[in-house]
Amino acid sequence: MSNIKISLIFACYNVSQYLQELYQLLITQPYQNIEIIFVEDCSTDNTLEICQDNCFNVIDLPINLGIGGAVQTGYLYAVQNNYQYAVQIDGDGQHNPEYIRSMLQRIKEDQVDMVIGSRFIENQGFQSSFIRRIGITFFEKFIKVLTGKKITDPTSGLRVVNRSVIERFAKYYPSDYPEPETIVSLLEAGFKVEELPVLMNEREYGTSSITLTKSVYYMIKVSIAMLLAKISGGYRE
Repeated sequence: MSNIKISLIFACYNVSQYLQELYQLLITQPYQNIEIIFVEDCSTDNTLEICQDNCFNVIDLPINLGIGGAVQTGYLYAVQNNYQYAVQIDGDGQHNPEYIRSMLQRIKEDQVDMVIGSRFIENQGFQSSFIRRIGITFFEKFIKVLTGKKITDPTSGLRVVNRSVIERFAKYYPSDYPEPETIVSLLEAGFKVEELPVLMNEREYGTSSITLTKSVYYMIKVSIAMLLAKISGGYRE
């Protein structure tokens, strides 16, 4: 993959505590052709200033788009700049960049369209909170019912996708809580989605956007979106 362009999409919102640490972790990875794209989503802390002071490659959004819009912006950039692969990673310190290499190898060698880093294949490392595990288990079962495919970690934000998925996500990406819906959409449209076992850390930075009061809304909204993806055949073009 030495001559293949790879974009790493990092949606930034109030991640100043983690930003420089993450950047140092990423630049030590063996793939030197990975370009890190920081999508700054109108943070209220000094995230943007840190990006600018360190000359990071940053897209400064004029308004707050939320996680879905910020990530989609990264995919639009990847399309416009001819990247063959894209990596997603969250900003809470849970994801280990060391797995990027094996995920990229898997997606290329097995001709997979999307590889998801799953903490539940080997059940090692941080396994999420009890309440989140309930939701994860529900979505795992629901995806299996809708598509016939078992995805053990459907809410994982650690992903690698190929050019076809980059182009698809640049056109449409859910506005919030996007992971389960995008899995159903891809599977129903005929894309190949696989998982790779990873170890995740306990959240080190920030707070989860999925609070107890939002959990019911989350379950209903995402379930309806998954059903629509199933009915529409994965939003086929």
